[in-house]
Amino acid sequence: MRRLVVTVMLFCGIAAGAQERTWSLTQCIEHALEHNISIKQSSIAVASKEIAVNTAENRRLPSLSGSAGQNFSFGRGLTADNTYANTNTTSTSFSLGSDVPVFTGLQIVHNIALSKLDLEASTMDLAKAKDDIRVAVAQAYVQIIYDLEIVDVAENQVEIDEMQVARLNEMVQNGKASRAEVSAQEATLAQSRLALTQARNNLSLALLDLSQLLELPSPEGFSVVRPSVEGLESKLLMTPEAIYAEAVEVKPSIQAEKARLAYAERNIDLAKSGYLPSISLSGGLGTNYYTSSGFPSDNFGHQAKNNFSQYLGLNLSVPIFNRFSTRNQVRSAQLQKNNQELQLENVKKSLFKEIQQAYYNALGAQNKYESCQVAEKSAADAFELARAKYENGKSGITEFNESKNRYLSAQSDLVKARYEYLFQSSLLDFYRGKDMQF
Repeated sequence: MRRLVVTVMLFCGIAAGAQERTWSLTQCIEHALEHNISIKQSSIAVASKEIAVNTAENRRLPSLSGSAGQNFSFGRGLTADNTYANTNTTSTSFSLGSDVPVFTGLQIVHNIALSKLDLEASTMDLAKAKDDIRVAVAQAYVQIIYDLEIVDVAENQVEIDEMQVARLNEMVQNGKASRAEVSAQEATLAQSRLALTQARNNLSLALLDLSQLLELPSPEGFSVVRPSVEGLESKLLMTPEAIYAEAVEVKPSIQAEKARLAYAERNIDLAKSGYLPSISLSGGLGTNYYTSSGFPSDNFGHQAKNNFSQYLGLNLSVPIFNRFSTRNQVRSAQLQKNNQELQLENVKKSLFKEIQQAYYNALGAQNKYESCQVAEKSAADAFELARAKYENGKSGITEFNESKNRYLSAQSDLVKARYEYLFQSSLLDFYRGKDMQF
């Protein structure tokens, strides 16, 4: 029992240690792709399509079946001398037969091609599902980084307010400040601590969102690596048209619809094969054993040898008139193809629209990021001057807090703009077929 407890504790310790580490975006994406339930379901769908391909290919093979039968007959029956008598008869039969498709109007060929195209579309659907997970993980990852930065800003704000409360308390003792000023600053400190609590709560929720995407049992001990933002300002954005020209060749959503269009075109050929004749080759062998009460009968071995028979047949089926069923199947297949062409165009337009939106979001985020950098620097300089004036007794606490709040707001805006631009610019690269990373 003691050994079991130690083993369980050791396992739990290893599991906890595995989770208590800092995750990079690449590690998060890889873990999500491996453990996400929707991805596993899509993988099962692909495996099912692979089986369907194998089934379609095996339709070329001959079939083989065997049968055995035992019959009993009682009462009056016709005898060998053409008279009726009360007799009991038994018969035993054995047969083995095979059927080989020689020509099926190319239906087997078309069905194999359809199965492969269906598999290709399913594989692209799986790739699209993986892409969606990558984007969702990256978005949740960026949200965590943003919340981490906001927590840092809030902690810095609390530290500044605590220093000011302590400073005012010393000034009260020296008669250089009033209790009203201390109370006002303590109220400001309380607001800063409330903002810090809210920031930490937002961070916890963001960590929970990402941990759920990764199928982790709990967000406890989970943290992420903060990416470098060096060179972010100098990053050039490609035009939507240039990005789309690359995306349309690599995005799984487009490739899946192209495969479905090829499926629809092949389905027309399959429908037309109903006009063609089919040829099949069949063959088999069999024997039987027969007894009748009141009459002598040869033994089983002798009858099985004497009654042994073989057959070989060639069957031709020519469609002449099937109530226009084949004609209407061809028409329906053509309509399905036309609909799929429209679906492909619709998906292409949706992709271009997404790229345009991502481009203008990235462009706006870039401009906002550059503006926020200037604003943050100006607010920082203004805050330093306001703090120096306040500490030298040349301004009041109200002016100091107003300057500090403007600086805090500028810092928050800069953090938001930075990571929004980081995500949007990375998303544009992702549309071009590159990995989601930063």
